[in-house]
Amino acid sequence: MILKYIIHIDMDAFFASIEQRDNPKLIGKPIAVGGHPDKRGVVCAASYEARKYGVKSAMSSRRAKALCKHLVFVPTNKYKYQTASNHIRNIFKRYSSNIEPLSLDEAYLEINDNNPIKIANSIKNDIKKELNLSCSVGVSYNKFLAKLASDMDKPNGMTIINKEDSLNILKPLPIRKLWGVGPKTEKALNRMGIYKISDIQDYDEKVLVDRLGKKGKELMMFAKGIDNRKVEGQSLPQSISEENTFSYDIENLQYIHEKIDEYSVDIHNRIIKKGYKYKTITIKLKYDDFSIETRSYSLENATDDLDTLKNTSHFIINNKFTITKKIRLLGLGVSNFIYPNDPIQIKINLDSYF
Repeated sequence: MILKYIIHIDMDAFFASIEQRDNPKLIGKPIAVGGHPDKRGVVCAASYEARKYGVKSAMSSRRAKALCKHLVFVPTNKYKYQTASNHIRNIFKRYSSNIEPLSLDEAYLEINDNNPIKIANSIKNDIKKELNLSCSVGVSYNKFLAKLASDMDKPNGMTIINKEDSLNILKPLPIRKLWGVGPKTEKALNRMGIYKISDIQDYDEKVLVDRLGKKGKELMMFAKGIDNRKVEGQSLPQSISEENTFSYDIENLQYIHEKIDEYSVDIHNRIIKKGYKYKTITIKLKYDDFSIETRSYSLENATDDLDTLKNTSHFIINNKFTITKKIRLLGLGVSNFIYPNDPIQIKINLDSYF
């Protein structure tokens, strides 16, 4: 009988490792891929040497520099990362016809073979031989456990979680290791006396569902090693956005434009990580009377360019809204995605509108 296994591949410090591979002078040094701290940049990726100092992705470059005085900043090279990602996905296709990419450097593979460890090692060896890059691999019988396993022995490791061992492996882990548990959910669970996965395994499921609803049922299943989600090929999100409610109502439009720049950088870094391009940009405003307005602009050509996102967002604020009230909430989002097959981008210039 041929069994089904899930392999989760996670490239090790992907952007940073590519830069170190291509510039031997960077090997062994703490590097951050992203914007320079003098230009209000954000870290897209950090090498393992930098992570030892607490530097991590999505951190402001100034904060990263403060943590590691000798941190080396390297500008992003989107074309180079996309090219490497395409090569890696072609390697995946040698071993599986069912692949679910999560980003440029991460994917699930469904394997119908009774020797998944041999296949996982072959994938690791192919990536190392052909791209001189390393990856960490998790092998298990479902997606949650495969992803959990790939994070247990990084970098360049491989972990297998068998069904008979899964409950004991899960028991001592902190609750944040469960799929879908972020900072807010973790705090809510802590208030219920839940700190480790074993606490959920032993919890009254009815009480958990009463307090957390559908989320409680999902967490109980994950805590017991159950995950029925399928590996589902290539899928795109409906939107990627950033929005925040201000601590006080804003009437200074200059401040709104500054926040637009901050949101744009955050969304841009998430877009680059995923390898998407988008055509539609949307601004959402909630006013001090709690009324909401949204305005969108669709580009002629899909893009992942930061300046295009910033300029278009400023254009929407200046030309598509008539703002007469104080602003309580600001949101920025992008949608109408495509996967980039062509690295060429068409930029638009909206400077004349300002």
